[in-house]
Amino acid sequence: MQEFDLIQRQLIWNRLISAIEEQAQTVIRTAFSQSVRECGDLSAGVFNRQGEMIAQAVTGTPGHVNAMAICVKHFIDRFPIDTMRPGDVFCTNDPWLSVGHYHDVTVVTPAFHKGRAVGLLANTCHIVDMGGRGLGPDARQCYEEGINIPIMHLAREGKVNEDLMSILRTNVRNAGDMEGDFYAMMNCNDDGARRLAAMLAEFGLEDIEEIGRYIMSQSRKSIETAIAAIPDGVYEHVSELDGFDEPIRIQCKLTVSGSSMEIDYSGSSDASPFGINVVSNFCLAYTVFGVNCVIAPKVPCNAGSIGVVSVSAPEGCILNAQRPMPVSARHVIGQMLPDVVFGCLAQAMPDRVPAEGAGAMWNPMLRGGRSAVDPEVAAAAGELGPDYDVILFNTGGTGGRPTMDGMTATAFPSGVRTPPVEAVEATFPVIIWRKEFREDSGGAGLHRGGLGQVLEIGGASDAPFSVAAMFDRTWRAAEGRHGGLDGKAGIVRTASGRVLKSKGRQTIGHGERLVLEMPGGGGYGPPMQRQPETVREDVLDGLVAVESARRDYGVEFNSEGEVDLAATEELRRSAGSASCGE
Repeated sequence: MQEFDLIQRQLIWNRLISAIEEQAQTVIRTAFSQSVRECGDLSAGVFNRQGEMIAQAVTGTPGHVNAMAICVKHFIDRFPIDTMRPGDVFCTNDPWLSVGHYHDVTVVTPAFHKGRAVGLLANTCHIVDMGGRGLGPDARQCYEEGINIPIMHLAREGKVNEDLMSILRTNVRNAGDMEGDFYAMMNCNDDGARRLAAMLAEFGLEDIEEIGRYIMSQSRKSIETAIAAIPDGVYEHVSELDGFDEPIRIQCKLTVSGSSMEIDYSGSSDASPFGINVVSNFCLAYTVFGVNCVIAPKVPCNAGSIGVVSVSAPEGCILNAQRPMPVSARHVIGQMLPDVVFGCLAQAMPDRVPAEGAGAMWNPMLRGGRSAVDPEVAAAAGELGPDYDVILFNTGGTGGRPTMDGMTATAFPSGVRTPPVEAVEATFPVIIWRKEFREDSGGAGLHRGGLGQVLEIGGASDAPFSVAAMFDRTWRAAEGRHGGLDGKAGIVRTASGRVLKSKGRQTIGHGERLVLEMPGGGGYGPPMQRQPETVREDVLDGLVAVESARRDYGVEFNSEGEVDLAATEELRRSAGSASCGE
């Protein structure tokens, strides 16, 4: 076995990350669908012969890549690596084996060097339409949600599995984008495999086993060291979410003992009869991500760093749903888990944990054409326009942080980007009439919560369409921390003022527009401690209203719009006295 010093190991690591990032960029550049090409709803990684993830691309979502870290071992169980041949490609979208719902397809390709399979390249991409009801929470069983691809050959020794592709084309609404994305995913892995082989040749390596063990070992030690710095104890937190037709309870117990950490979700709500349930791999993905964001944000994500934290949830609860429970909109619960974990860690590490944020993305799944709307609406509408399915990735604000404001309209924890308005309107018959920051949606604080946004959408030529709503934080706002105020809860409505449900498919009639007012993050620290001039800048930028500046921050302005220091001091003194009196 060739020995390398620390500098050489770092060079190999840098080259490996570069190769895997290029793998991810390849799928972005060649994808057909907007969700991958514009929004980056994907992941890519390299795995050793045992199916352990060594490295992941910088581009991608934690829900994808952390779940994919578990997924690849299932491929090896089904197809032992020594039986794989050059040109073989495998795939699955089984929610319980891959990334939690049918719309995320994982593609795995063996990488060969000197005639031997030395590892595996994998990527996961969001496919907009996988048949069935489509993305949304309305189904009552997973069988309604789309077509399930078991772990199988997508290509065999370079020849694409046309039987599989024919079945898929028959069962989806937009076969062109779907098929194009499958080819992009195969191309992505091929590119990664070529670059991996080139790296091995450059450094004179026979395989990635030794360097992989070193990378995973170093990552594991770093996480264990970070956990050991947390005071031993049991930390508990409960969060309530909107749910579909009744509130959902997420109960978390985080136990630290030495360098080990266990997270138990016992006491959480039972699985929902609707498609907002989470499978165990997706639960683990966002739980571990939440932990690492706080205790070790710079440690690479791989099998070593993921494997330190033990995560459990009782079978049958909403975070460990069993077949055939529906799971299509699992992100609406799963992406809330980092905030739940933060609630525990804030007790152990009070100076390192941000306030709550919007959490789950607000992704309206829009469908147009005759089959997309209620028959009565279709009959009255006249021209309905072409059939289409489009998902728009949007988000609210993150919570205020210990040293700075929360991020506005930023997808945390998912990391998926919002598509440009121009790209949406050029591709689909919809018009985005308004997209702007939602004033006062960020909770007041020493460090203000990030703002949500307002999105107003209509059909081209005023044609009706339907929306599969998958939104949360519409009745329970993101909570502030250490004296910070809560952010604003979200609102789902039409432009005419008709209030819509936060979940479930609903029709937006002829001439109507869908309006999403997205939630803001909670504030961090007492608002009265925020610098008055900073509050003035927020007002000038349209982020905070003048009335809110006075009420929440105790900042008064003179007739020229400058801070009235004397009046501000009096306001804050009065607020402090009232607070002490209470």
